[in-house]
Amino acid sequence: MRKLAFIALVAFASPAIAEDVTMDSTLGTTIQEVQASLTAMGYEVRKAEMEDGKIEVYFVRDGKMGEVYVSTQTGAVTKLEVKG
Repeated sequence: MRKLAFIALVAFASPAIAEDVTMDSTLGTTIQEVQASLTAMGYEVRKAEMEDGKIEVYFVRDGKMGEVYVSTQTGAVTKLEVKG
């Protein structure tokens, strides 16, 4: 019985796997925070850099490639493109 209770606790405490990044997502205000957020959501980060005052990150998941721009002020997604 204890084993079952432990498994249930772990299942409910674990974050959802493969959460999608959307225009409503808040990912962080630094490159490191954005990379960590995307990685936790199940994405593989390919490249991250600053461009025009925003954080630009290229990512891949499930055969789909994407690019996201994030505000360094709010951590909110300002532009999102997913291909594939």
